[in-house]
Amino acid sequence: MAISSAGQGDLTGSCLVAGPEPGTAFSDAAETAAAAPRQNRAATPAIARMYDWFLGGDNNSAVDREAAGKVLDRYPGARLAARANRAFLRWAVGHLAGTRGIRQFLDVGAGLPARPNVHELAQRAIPGARTAYVDNDPAVVAHLGAAFAGDPRTVALRADVRDPVRLIDRVMASGHLDFDRPVALLLVAVMHFVRDDEHPAEAVGTLLAELAPGSMLVLSHLLGDAQRPDVLAAAQVFREAGAAAIGRTRSQIRRMFDGTHLVEPGLRPVGDWLLITGAVDRIEPRIPYNQMALLDLPVLCGMGRKT
Repeated sequence: MAISSAGQGDLTGSCLVAGPEPGTAFSDAAETAAAAPRQNRAATPAIARMYDWFLGGDNNSAVDREAAGKVLDRYPGARLAARANRAFLRWAVGHLAGTRGIRQFLDVGAGLPARPNVHELAQRAIPGARTAYVDNDPAVVAHLGAAFAGDPRTVALRADVRDPVRLIDRVMASGHLDFDRPVALLLVAVMHFVRDDEHPAEAVGTLLAELAPGSMLVLSHLLGDAQRPDVLAAAQVFREAGAAAIGRTRSQIRRMFDGTHLVEPGLRPVGDWLLITGAVDRIEPRIPYNQMALLDLPVLCGMGRKT
């Protein structure tokens, strides 16, 4: 999970793809495009590829599908949770660009491309909107760079939310976003993979501290509930895949919004949020579900405006 020093990387097409260490920046389009399939043949599952499978994507391998299948066996609502979470992200980006006029998006823990992507949603409302995708997985960064090559408004960078100072340094060094103007910081289904001893709330606070007043935090997080053995069992699969999926209390998640003013409809379960905003129609690809299943999803969502 190494994080690069600022300045490593080069231009592939018009989309910047930055590597993690000196001498390991993606040097040309062929290397960038080839990195992802090499990673897909890995012997261990990857969280990004498991999530891609839940979303109906094809950037995953048999080992990822097997691990994701184990999650579904233990918690059948996992696929709906992933797609509801993605619907929240899509609604939030469209709202921030279309209603609040946010022109810059910093998507941390972006994961593999899943249309419509953040930059596409933002550019529908504001054609000049700029997006910086950040992920700590080099194969994910390779996918993003290859998928969005040719769009000068989009950049893919490798960095890790667990080292927020270097992450911000890397984004600033790219020159892609103007930190004197509001930025939408997207931390969707990311912070529950950060352990307590890695100080998740402090990491969010460090990122927010560098953003201009009027910036927006968009965050979703697994809600911890000792009465949900199915969710706990599913989280164990992620731990076996090398990532600790940690459910937290409402108060712990609320702390991640310190320094912001929560906007309506507040910090709510994702099912509530989608029904209140009408974003339930953004759950794609469609899968059969009932309203009670949607309301039962153990994910909290919220948006906060930096004051």
